[in-house]
Amino acid sequence: MAEFTPGTDDAESDELFEHYSFTAGAGQVPLRVDKFLMNLIRNATRNKIQQAAKAGNIRANDVKVKQNYKVKPGDRIRVLFEYPPFEDLLTPEDIPLDIIYEDDSLLVVNKAAGMVVHPGHGNYSGTLVNALAHHLGEMPLNSSNRPGLVHRIDKDTSGLLVIAKTDQAMAHLAQQFFDKTTRREYLALVWGNVADDAGRVEGHIGRNPKNRLQMQVFPEGDQGKEAVTHYKVVERLGYVTLISCRLETGRTHQIRVHMKYLGHTLFNDARYGGDRILKGTTFTKYKQFVENAFSLLPRQALHARTLGFEHPVSGKAMDFEAPLPEDMSACIAKWRGYARHLSDE
Repeated sequence: MAEFTPGTDDAESDELFEHYSFTAGAGQVPLRVDKFLMNLIRNATRNKIQQAAKAGNIRANDVKVKQNYKVKPGDRIRVLFEYPPFEDLLTPEDIPLDIIYEDDSLLVVNKAAGMVVHPGHGNYSGTLVNALAHHLGEMPLNSSNRPGLVHRIDKDTSGLLVIAKTDQAMAHLAQQFFDKTTRREYLALVWGNVADDAGRVEGHIGRNPKNRLQMQVFPEGDQGKEAVTHYKVVERLGYVTLISCRLETGRTHQIRVHMKYLGHTLFNDARYGGDRILKGTTFTKYKQFVENAFSLLPRQALHARTLGFEHPVSGKAMDFEAPLPEDMSACIAKWRGYARHLSDE
């Protein structure tokens, strides 16, 4: 029996590979590694495994091995499969889109929580790009060969995205994001009573070396990429705080990581531990209250509320706002009621 450690299945990841890791059990009989992997990985063909071996992407105990390596008890087997070409994943799908604005150059959509932005491992369909391919047909490619995309937000984050419809719009909008001239504000519900009414978080963000599904702050700037977030308290709600965040940079999981670094993990952010009761009392009624709040908002409490940029053709300032989705509004209302109860005590 092999113990399985999954690799990244986050379609918002910058990774170019599917990653799998297995530890062969004590009763493992000697078996070629290609057959070993075919038995354990769904849809892993012999050719796919052979290509991985040829590229040096199969390792036994951190040593590169060929496809005929015999797996022994206790061996730790890791394999990286390259993603298929993006165009192979791009199937137009008739998925409803909440389009806030559209003209000949671009469109702005209000993405629902739960929708992945672009296809990738584990999410080959049902993504925003699949929906856009149906709505628009041809789209310009960005530097990562992803149609129309100028920026992105996490699967379980709701809110605004701008999509380029022409090469000119793609280049112009991409330059604005690079130059940090776009205007982006997020609303987040975080654990704890944030001490300062406003503040600035500056800390390089990079992949967590111990958990590749997470990002982390490297405060000395020795690793990762520069990341700056400005936050402001909107409402104090007892054991949680509603804040707004303005981004200077756009790193993967930036707000989620920066707020955790400050000790204020996003409410119900399972990847970073926010799905546990991090603040409050030990009373059973309080625990039940928080569980009910988790049920109302079964994702991290993060919404991309505003987006502003210069129109790539007219040069006009464009600013958009998306109201809080129902799940986040309901959760905040519940905490608002609890905060009133605390103040009455």
